[in-house]
Amino acid sequence: MQPETKIKFGTDGWRAVIGEDYTFANVKIVSQATSDLLGPGKKIAVGYDTRFMSDIFAEVASRVFKNNGIDVILSDKPVPTPVVSFTVKSRRLDAGIMITASHNPPQYNGFKIKTSSGGAAGPEITGKVEELLGKTPVKENYEGRAQITEEDLIGDYAKFIRGYIDFPRIRKKVFRVLVDAMHGSGDSYIATILKGSKIKLEFIRNTINPYFEGKGPEPVEQNLAQLKQRLKKERFDLGIALDGDADRIAAVAPGGVFIHPQKILGLLALHLSQDKKYKGGVVKTVVGSTMIDHIAKFLNVELYETPVGFKYISGLMETKDIIAGGEEAGGMGVKGYIPERDGIMAGLLLLEMMVYRNKNILKILNEAEKQFGRYYYLREDLHLNKQVDLASKDLPEELLGKKITQVKREDGIKVICEDESWLVLRASGTEPIIRIYSESKSLIRSRKLIEYGKNFVNG
Repeated sequence: MQPETKIKFGTDGWRAVIGEDYTFANVKIVSQATSDLLGPGKKIAVGYDTRFMSDIFAEVASRVFKNNGIDVILSDKPVPTPVVSFTVKSRRLDAGIMITASHNPPQYNGFKIKTSSGGAAGPEITGKVEELLGKTPVKENYEGRAQITEEDLIGDYAKFIRGYIDFPRIRKKVFRVLVDAMHGSGDSYIATILKGSKIKLEFIRNTINPYFEGKGPEPVEQNLAQLKQRLKKERFDLGIALDGDADRIAAVAPGGVFIHPQKILGLLALHLSQDKKYKGGVVKTVVGSTMIDHIAKFLNVELYETPVGFKYISGLMETKDIIAGGEEAGGMGVKGYIPERDGIMAGLLLLEMMVYRNKNILKILNEAEKQFGRYYYLREDLHLNKQVDLASKDLPEELLGKKITQVKREDGIKVICEDESWLVLRASGTEPIIRIYSESKSLIRSRKLIEYGKNFVNG
């Protein structure tokens, strides 16, 4: 049997449009290929988010696994992706499957594979799954849903997070926190973890809406108008936004100030090192902020740089001593947990940092930027109707009047200038677009770099 259409894993799983490429037939084919790679007798956890028919796609995948002699623990409700990762690691399972398209537009769904460590499956695994697509007929002899174990996966996860953070210290504080779940599977689980504390929690968009108000549930500034407005008008100390499967985070400070995920990574590194006394290096991606470089140097810890995609950070977290690793899109991983990102954990650690320092997040951010520099980080997605070969384009010797001092090609093209400003052009691993990133110490220059990048791609 051959796949109904081309199935290709990107930077984080396979994603496609529901009803076009993302069909029951293709989900069965991918599940069969994954089963062939795992082999009978293995144990896996399967979870799903709040997208259209995610629960049914999860059940269909579970049937295929079960029919291949694999024991399946299926979540009894929508859960964050890190809950599946945690379940795999804590129960010593062989793998995890999450039905989610994360932050993609509502017409998408996806299929993520987690390894036995709870980390994201790398190219060596997803490549093998792709090779096995259609090689074995899908095993359809399902004898009833009762053969699949459905369980509440949230309880153990919440218990662990509650123990990881300094709950006895947090529970006495009276900070006000507003959480935007963006209609995703993060729901109001932060309240479960903080139950019994004096933290005053409020939630917005914590109801299921598979349409996600017509936008992808991505925690970028333009999607967080309601969160920013309430932080501007009301007396909250911190605003947290989670993406569709709650493995990514953005934050808003009092006054409606958007805190870019790159700054969150820097704050987490400072908190874990200075307040919690953790030892280890820091990981950023090739499009990570220069602020992270300065923080790592100040902390006297090693800084690692990877291509875009948390699976690369996951790999380092499994082989190196890392206190925090993060990507530009808001995925944060921390030491002593799973080698995977978790927006809920990151948000609670920001709260914990506020508790340790007895300051709201805006005061903490201002102090960090005063010490390590204020950088303006921008990203724009360029949708194209034709293929563009970035590697074939000639690069100038200077960029908007500043000499180019370094060019990196590990993931797209990164051009670094003498004033620390930089521009990155790279193809997305999950969508048919070119992503353009820029950063500098001037918002005007960062905007001009974005425009330069757009003209460079189209030229």
